Amino acid sequence: MTGLVPINRVAANLVLAANGGTTIDGSSTGLSFPADRQRFHQLRQEFDAILIGGSTARNEPYKKTPVPLIVLSHTELPLNIAANPLAVHWNLSIAEAIPQAAHIYGDLLIEAGPRLVREALSAGLVTELFLTISKSASDENPVDIAELTRGAVEISREESSEGVFLRYRV
Repeated sequence: MTGLVPINRVAANLVLAANGGTTIDGSSTGLSFPADRQRFHQLRQEFDAILIGGSTARNEPYKKTPVPLIVLSHTELPLNIAANPLAVHWNLSIAEAIPQAAHIYGDLLIEAGPRLVREALSAGLVTELFLTISKSASDENPVDIAELTRGAVEISREESSEGVFLRYRV
């Protein structure tokens, strides 16, 4: 199904440092700020399920989620995720998982790291991209923002004292 966009809404959400870093000390939490966390929780209310990868599962706080949590991983779920009653473990590629998840759950929010987000974008499986560009700096796990958004159309931009919120149609 690679290259086929599901009928459902499939969005990806990332927080990045101003210089493209995606983590501080292995987690994106250090890049976030109060307005970003508020936006993050509001965005989750618009979707029927969240999809993350194994690395995100091991490094980010997903013990509790408001909707089903799909974890793509070739290894067992970490204990913090296994305690989430809404978590399911799939040993699938992102290209296999997105159409299946959209069919089962409906609208899907990808909160995975940059590798999986890039794969989903490259496969044409994402309809929207939400980026928060924090004023923080980090050299960890960097992405090229221009490359990540290539071919996407910016449809909104909101400035904050701590960063910029961008929304793209893909």
